[in-house]
Amino acid sequence: MNKIKYSNQSTDYPKGFITNSVNCGLLENRDDLTLIYSVKPAKCAIVLTSNQVKAAPVIWDSEITLDGSDKQAIIANVKTANACTGELGYENTRAMAELVASGLGLDPKEVLVCSTGVIGQQLDMTKIETGILDVNELILNEDSNGMKASKAILTTDTKAKTVSAEFKLDGKTIKIGAMAKGSGMIRPNMATMLSFTTTDCNIEQSVLQEALSRIAQDTYNMISVDGDMSTNDTAIILANGLAGNCPIESLNTENGKIFYEALFNVEKDLAKKIVEDGEGATKFVEVNITQAQNEKEARILARAVAESNLVKTAIFGGDANWGRIISSLGASNAKFDPEKAELKIEDLVIFKNGKPTDYSEEEATKIFKNNEIIINIDCNLGSAKATAWGCDLSYDYVKINGDYRT
Repeated sequence: MNKIKYSNQSTDYPKGFITNSVNCGLLENRDDLTLIYSVKPAKCAIVLTSNQVKAAPVIWDSEITLDGSDKQAIIANVKTANACTGELGYENTRAMAELVASGLGLDPKEVLVCSTGVIGQQLDMTKIETGILDVNELILNEDSNGMKASKAILTTDTKAKTVSAEFKLDGKTIKIGAMAKGSGMIRPNMATMLSFTTTDCNIEQSVLQEALSRIAQDTYNMISVDGDMSTNDTAIILANGLAGNCPIESLNTENGKIFYEALFNVEKDLAKKIVEDGEGATKFVEVNITQAQNEKEARILARAVAESNLVKTAIFGGDANWGRIISSLGASNAKFDPEKAELKIEDLVIFKNGKPTDYSEEEATKIFKNNEIIINIDCNLGSAKATAWGCDLSYDYVKINGDYRT
């Protein structure tokens, strides 16, 4: 049996990846520019925001990954999202890629660019240029510090988010390392987040893309903090093949299934860490849908509960207001029959066959005051299931976003 070991390493954990960060002056008191580099060209998979308003880096990344070509670096800045910045914003994105490429001997189209921060402001390219020169030098000197870099991509986050996995394929040790940022503007169908994953696994590009696209459906597309979607959401995986395993040519092979399981759990843990660190959040919520009509309907139902602001505020107040949960399910436009459904909070059955049970209000309220709450809904309509993750909506969320730009 192939045992997968999980830990909290970053993107420089797999063989052949170097990651570091610098302070280029965008922020006063911490690093604000991050570079991830593979010593050899790497297969690349990417999932981008579905927002119709796309930041310049999202447009650049979309263009350079259309042909499935190898990539070798990711450069990311905070403070400024470089969204709604017109032609100059796009040229600044291109300039970031060119500066990295020039210093590391790459083609600019081998460099992915990501930005996060305030919308509508131009990048301070004087500071960015100096920072890229500095971080390029660190990479060229093989000075790697992925854990430091994982903090440099944060915005309103309160903590770094890293996950790693290690396992064997064909007798070779395979490593996956990942880091993410995200705390607010988190909504299903790509949350406001940047997620960078590296692996030394040898895998075909089309298979890697299939894996990330499928996994995103049940991880990053199933989280909610506030129901708002960003202009910059990006999830990237680079796979350089340096582990030396036989190339994975299908997810249906034994090796493909092992890799998929490890990658799924890495991305799922990152997604949950984003929700746990939601802006102003005090409670973590898991919503499990079972026996839905099909997977699409199950996802919609799970998201409906996780996204509901009325459910979120009830959870913040420790109020076992189950009616808000049932209402959000009915309003989702997915197939849902209250006469057949069962609602449980943890193991406490609260609603069944169209009406409340004779449950203990005191016990329900006690559960709602926990830091972690699990909501289980059995639809009794089919065999599909889905899970979404969310958090409560607190006073602090309003405070954080009321003065975000200042």
